[in-house]
Amino acid sequence: MAQVLAAYERHLVSERDLTPHTVRAYLGDIESMLRQAALLGHTDVTTLDVRTLRSWLATQQTLGKARTTMARRATAVRVFTAWLQRTDRSPTDAGALLGSPKAHRTLPPALRVDEARSLLDAAAEHADDGSPLGVRDAAVLELLYATGIRVGELCGLDVDDVDRERRVVRVLGKGRKERTVPYGVPAGRALERWVATGRPAITVPGAGAALFLGARGRRIDQRAVRTLVHRRLAEVPGAPDLGPHGLRHTAATHLLEGGADLRTVQELLGHASLATTQIYTHVTTDRLRRAYRQAHPRA
Repeated sequence: MAQVLAAYERHLVSERDLTPHTVRAYLGDIESMLRQAALLGHTDVTTLDVRTLRSWLATQQTLGKARTTMARRATAVRVFTAWLQRTDRSPTDAGALLGSPKAHRTLPPALRVDEARSLLDAAAEHADDGSPLGVRDAAVLELLYATGIRVGELCGLDVDDVDRERRVVRVLGKGRKERTVPYGVPAGRALERWVATGRPAITVPGAGAALFLGARGRRIDQRAVRTLVHRRLAEVPGAPDLGPHGLRHTAATHLLEGGADLRTVQELLGHASLATTQIYTHVTTDRLRRAYRQAHPRA
């Protein structure tokens, strides 16, 4: 089983080109399942059956795992067993009949338009003193909200990924898929200022082509961006405590509320499936319903 797991890791890294975080998540799920299988007497992956997989999922439920977590783990196991059969490591696909709990689709929290404006105005005020980090923070927040890109995508940006003349940014998303995302004039101004004055002031040898830099002059990391977003949002009265992903939700929600179609938002966010993007229609419908109840005399 250990040899099969090592081969599967090579497959995820080399053939599917998944990110280190995704590889760790997949392997963790499969290791957990194989440990359960070993306790049930399986010494080889060829003897895995759907009863064993269901037993493992039931154990996850007794441990109090969320339905979303269990659904993800069931998917990970189905992908693994399909790979076993496809590579002739198992005569059957044990996971083909494995169901998964239907995950509850919760509405992602998002800022109101006025809260987003207050956040960005406050960041611009912090940058008025000309400090490189203040200028950087304003550019980071403007770009996150303007594009809805993921925090990992933002941290991976290089200077040449930004076409400042056309106001678009080239993003390398999940599965190494590249997409081009436009941004507006305010984000353009913040980026121009950062590249012209802020970045040169703190860059150090070894920073390479990284667009955004940390306090020590090297490529910024995701933790620093999350800390920045939480800190700045704490200064906005009444705003929910969101991270960078909350700004992604906010951008998507405001696009739809402004009249963008779902397919366009899918492309901008880099969602592989339209079903992932559709959750934002629930957000906008919920807001419409609240506004209707407040405003219509016969609501």
